Formats: sequence, structure tokens, C-alpha cells
Amino acid sequence: MAWDRNDMAARAAQELQDGMYVNLGIGIPTLVANYIPEGVEVTLQSENGMLGIGPFPTEDKVDADLINAGKQTVTALPHTSFFDSAQSFAMIRGGKIDMAILGAMEVAENGDIANWMIPKKLVKGMGGAMDLVAGVKHIVVVMDHTNKAGESKVLKSCTLPLTGKAVVNRIITNLGVLDVVEGGLKIVECAPGVTEQELRDKTEATIVN
Repeated sequence: MAWDRNDMAARAAQELQDGMYVNLGIGIPTLVANYIPEGVEVTLQSENGMLGIGPFPTEDKVDADLINAGKQTVTALPHTSFFDSAQSFAMIRGGKIDMAILGAMEVAENGDIANWMIPKKLVKGMGGAMDLVAGVKHIVVVMDHTNKAGESKVLKSCTLPLTGKAVVNRIITNLGVLDVVEGGLKIVECAPGVTEQELRDKTEATIVN
């Protein structure tokens, strides 16, 4: 038994600390907004120009004008503010965002991340990913541990075009949690029902003790 998408989002939400400004990437990371721990006050930022994102709306609360960077409808909070994308990216590039929780196609043992392009496939653009990994203080990746063929996405080195080099601090997958440390990755936690050996077997990257 491994974590599903919601379990991974809930585990990623445990990384949040009171007072943080946090950017949530497209995909599983957007679900983190629904699992912010009780008593923890964080301000979620979206690169399309929103600071203070609430949880996803119920059907009767949907407002098509309120969207996150992934074009999903979200809710506003009493303290929410809106601004243009230039100001949003100034926050990111200026080091004002404490943490980014991002999806990825591949992550390498040295913290390299590939999450914006698969060669020969149509790409809408890189979005804010490269700015986020360059300007944000702490990067957490949330993704499935293997691809559909069962091959590891946690690698010795990425095979896809890089979004950033040596920028990832922590990796949360459906199998567990790993930290980028000197010499490789360190197992922090295994998902319920997943053994440490299974996690090692499904990881191409070097795992250090």
C-alpha cells in the first residue's frame, strides 16, 4: 500500500510552517491547499498574480475569475490580494517566497529537477518553474516514484531537459520521503505498507545511510 495523490499532498502539507509564503506548482501540489494543518497560518502565492489562495471551492462557490497557475478554480480569503504577473515574479525572483512545492517528471540525486518538457511533445511553456527553483529558498518535489512502465523517476541524473540544477531539498513520492544530502538521497520516511528495501529497489538514485 502506497500513498495516493491526496495522501502525498497531505504529507507535503506537513512541511508547512507558520508564517510561510508558499507557491504550489501544477498537479498534485495544488491539492496541498486542502490539507494545511490546523493552527498553521501560511500564505499561498500563485505566479498568475494571487497572494492568499484558499482551498478549492465547493460547487456552489465556484468563481471562474478566481484561478491558480494551473487554471483551476480556487477561493479567496479575507486577506487575499491580486496583482499583475510582473509583481508576482518580482516576489519569486526577489527571494520573498519561503517554499515551493512542485511536481516533477524526474529528480536526480544531486537535486536536479526536470519538470517542464518532454522532447517532441507539445509544450505550452515552462510557466514559472525556472523562476521558482532559482528564487525560492526551499524546494519540495511531490511526484509518483515510478513512471507507467515501472521505471524509477528518482535518478542518478535526469534524462529530460533540466528546470534547475541542484535545487531540490526534499522529495515526496507515493512510496516515501527522501532528502537530498551529500552523496545522494537519505530516506526520511516510508509510506505505510512500503518497506525501506522496496523504496531502495525502486530508486535508481544513490541512497545513503
